[in-house]
Amino acid sequence: MSLAPRWRSSGERIILASASPRRVELLGSAGIEVDAVPSRLPEEFRPGEVAADHARRLAEAKARSVAAGTAGRFFIGADTVVVRGGEVMGKPRDKADAERMLRALSGETHEVITGFAVYDAARGRVRIGAATTLVHFKALSPGEIAAYIAAEPPYDKAGAYAIQGRAAYMVRRIEGSYTNVVGLPPCETVEALVEMGAIADG
Repeated sequence: MSLAPRWRSSGERIILASASPRRVELLGSAGIEVDAVPSRLPEEFRPGEVAADHARRLAEAKARSVAAGTAGRFFIGADTVVVRGGEVMGKPRDKADAERMLRALSGETHEVITGFAVYDAARGRVRIGAATTLVHFKALSPGEIAAYIAAEPPYDKAGAYAIQGRAAYMVRRIEGSYTNVVGLPPCETVEALVEMGAIADG
């Protein structure tokens, strides 16, 4: 039996502009049913762009881009980045890039920032935000890094790891939302859905 709250739906379709099954599961665990439609938007950084601004901008852009070609009213966009020592890490380009990212994170503390946006296509309104979690990694040996990449290809994951997968043993502790590291802060996202009128209590 699900213990998720029972939200009163507006009756309008809610679209998640993402191919991530993890985000679908996180929303489902909060009692929110969504249809997932992947965004094909390039996740490029702009010169001098602050990490949180980048995540918020892309979250909104993903929601709007999917809304432009998909029937529905409410669209959720999200984007996750990892920040370590001033470097903003998105998804690794290849194996060498994944190895480089994990070496940089090894034994250090980094930030995971997820931007989120709820776009009401009918009214042209949007609610945007971002959540930050601190993640403390254990020191990783070259063998551990190589074994992880071979066992769980990280090419669709910011910072080249997934905390909910095999990389869980790498994490000594976190400060903030665990689900934010997985890829979405459900608390803030649900609040935005309520504020925008997509769902209501009870």
